[in-house]
Amino acid sequence: MAIRAVVFDVFGTLVYMQERRHPFRRLIRLLEATGYRSRAGDAARIMSHDVGLAGAAALLGAGLQAQELASLERDLQAELASVRLFDDAAAALQALAARGLRLGLCSNLAAPYAAPVRALLPLDFDACAWSFEVGAIKPDPAIYAYVCERLGCAPAEVLMIGDTSADDWLGPREFGMHSRWLRRQADDARDGTIAGLDQVLAEVERLAG
Repeated sequence: MAIRAVVFDVFGTLVYMQERRHPFRRLIRLLEATGYRSRAGDAARIMSHDVGLAGAAALLGAGLQAQELASLERDLQAELASVRLFDDAAAALQALAARGLRLGLCSNLAAPYAAPVRALLPLDFDACAWSFEVGAIKPDPAIYAYVCERLGCAPAEVLMIGDTSADDWLGPREFGMHSRWLRRQADDARDGTIAGLDQVLAEVERLAG
């Protein structure tokens, strides 16, 4: 079955942050200092709800002092202002669109990070599966089903590209999609991996046989 659509992870794949301050991670640490008992699924809960920092604290059943929240908001705004496209992203996306391929995003993401990504992308995407809108995070099959449905494609017609093994390579394959693991800094090449986004179109053509 021919590839009709390519779905991309976002951070680490299409964009990166020049300045990392981890405000949501700091949020949990501040809550712990007030007696909150963190759980393994806290990050997943935040990324699967449409909330900012204050909303995330409320979601976890805790609160912050105004001064603490203001400090976290400054860190968040610094991160958002530092989001940049990878050098190979725009040309790769435009080449795929020129071939008539549908394009999608599939990302585990806290809600505030979506806006700067949208502002940087050089074209409109046909489907966006943000975890905070879907209510599920990769590698939950529900998020892959969501993006495939909105692309109007069967899983076997979709190629997923991303920089995380479980979420962007193995998870999509188990769901029935094709996938390639983006390993920009890797010294070794292995089957099913690519070193840059400039290789995506060739992978689409390879899968077409």
